[in-house]
Amino acid sequence: MTQPAFDALLVENVHPDADSALTQYGPVAIRRVAGSPSPEALRSEIARAQVLGIRSRTQVDTALLDAAPDLLAVGCFCIGTNQVDLSAAAARGVPVFNAPFANTRSVAELTMASVIMLMRRVPEKMSAIERGEWLKTAEGCNEVRKKKLGIVGYGNIGAQLSVIASALGMHVYFYDIDPKLAHGNARPMESLDALISECDVVTVHVPSTARTRNLMNAERIQAMKPGSFLINQARGDLVDVDALAAALRSGHLAGAAVDVFPVEPKSKDERFESPLIGCPNVILTPHIGGSTLEAQAAIGMDAATKLARFLFEGATSQAVNFPEVDPGPLQPGRIRILAPHLNRPGYLRKLNNMAEDAGANVAAQFLQTEGELGYAVADLEGDLPGDFLDRIHAIDGTIRARMIEAR
Repeated sequence: MTQPAFDALLVENVHPDADSALTQYGPVAIRRVAGSPSPEALRSEIARAQVLGIRSRTQVDTALLDAAPDLLAVGCFCIGTNQVDLSAAAARGVPVFNAPFANTRSVAELTMASVIMLMRRVPEKMSAIERGEWLKTAEGCNEVRKKKLGIVGYGNIGAQLSVIASALGMHVYFYDIDPKLAHGNARPMESLDALISECDVVTVHVPSTARTRNLMNAERIQAMKPGSFLINQARGDLVDVDALAAALRSGHLAGAAVDVFPVEPKSKDERFESPLIGCPNVILTPHIGGSTLEAQAAIGMDAATKLARFLFEGATSQAVNFPEVDPGPLQPGRIRILAPHLNRPGYLRKLNNMAEDAGANVAAQFLQTEGELGYAVADLEGDLPGDFLDRIHAIDGTIRARMIEAR
């Protein structure tokens, strides 16, 4: 039996490499919408979609999910998933995938470049030369070698940055709420306060959570070493930008690099405003940490491959809101049943009884639960009645059910 093509809607200029990754296991009809469409336009486009691919601007809320009754999965072609109502998606049996590691190198390189440019006071000298001034002076300019770099958040980006900085001769310190294996010459610090008071440069690489929002507030910025530098290329709500601007204008901090902001323009036509504009020795960039051709291609391949494996195998490995199951390729002659369900006692037994009543043999089975959600995968042998999926739907607790046949 020929598998009909899944309908995939990709918005926000997802990298073209996603197309080949999405279709590597079977037919997928890909529709593209340039930019981030309005909520009204997106609801119209998504009505028949089974896959939605977005980047960071498109908001996937309850209203949008309700407008997509056939939606099977969402792919975030970026690191973060804050733009998606993960709980609402999970409640509808819709796993959400992202690409958390694909732009690691690009962000680390931008951060390291920012450190060098700030410590050489390049932003100030560029502004001066645009005014016709010739500030050929070494005053306040330093090499990065032997300077202390403090990394807040020692995940994939922080760890890679520490390797680059170590190679340039920096002394690297880091703080993370979880124990992490140090790379290069990096050394862990016992507290965030200890790190920010010790280091010449502090760079933040943590996700946006209730614990990290406003992490670098006015008090912590004031506690930083006088003449030091602050870099935020992670999430816009981690740093109090008003307090940062005040610290720059007073001279307490010698410079800053910011790539993410609490409020960002929704399009290139919307004006950008920030208290950091006009501050001395500041590098402001428009959320381009992962905006390299290499990173976008890697993100396209990574997220799209996860989506393809879910469509054609039912795999939910590395889903951010869903129990993780990796059943592998379906063997010839078998039919795979995929059943997201409420995590209640006896669901798997009822599913097996349904297969037995239909005269099918359970050849393989997988089950994983997470909180209120369960995900059951069953590979069946034998002819199934035409209403078998309806019978699965009728099991108490079933959220949705679908069937995959061996290609």
